[in-house]
Amino acid sequence: MNYTFASATILLILITDPIGNIPIFANALKHVAPERRARVILREILIAFALLLTFMFVGESFLRVMNLSELSLQIGGGVILFLIALRMIFPPPKVESDEPLGEPLIVPLAIPAIAGPSALATVLLLVSQAPEKRLEWIAALCVTMTVSAVVLVLAERIQRVAGDRFVVALERLMGLVLVAVSIEMMLRGIKTFVKQVAGA
Repeated sequence: MNYTFASATILLILITDPIGNIPIFANALKHVAPERRARVILREILIAFALLLTFMFVGESFLRVMNLSELSLQIGGGVILFLIALRMIFPPPKVESDEPLGEPLIVPLAIPAIAGPSALATVLLLVSQAPEKRLEWIAALCVTMTVSAVVLVLAERIQRVAGDRFVVALERLMGLVLVAVSIEMMLRGIKTFVKQVAGA
């Protein structure tokens, strides 16, 4: 699947899922002073950005060390995206957990809320498929992190103005689009695999 800057940006936004992260951030920041929340959100986004950017540069080396092919990464990435999309459409029941009070650091906001396994797999996939477009992928990641920052900093206003039902509906719609993207990735990977087997 040949990604462009626009399609890569949309894919990364769908996977990092800033709309779906609104309740996660709201819950994690409920014990943080309101005047500190924007600063904490920006810090966590920068940490996630640094991790994803690192994967963009060490991705090819990682694939070689693990002896992974682009084909296996494409099919595996499609499976992961499909599972993430299903969770967006059919979210699991919320479970109250006893989390430590205070400011969250790295976990659970930067990792895995933003830079989760699916996001890491996606940047690896982008770089492995078109390493010559690395600058485009970096730009797409910058746009994605900017969108996440704006959405999450304005999360309380978005919930207040749009309402919880609208946020949930938008989350389900994003999940539906991501299902289609993941199936397309898997089908292309399977088609390539069948061609390789037939030509062997």
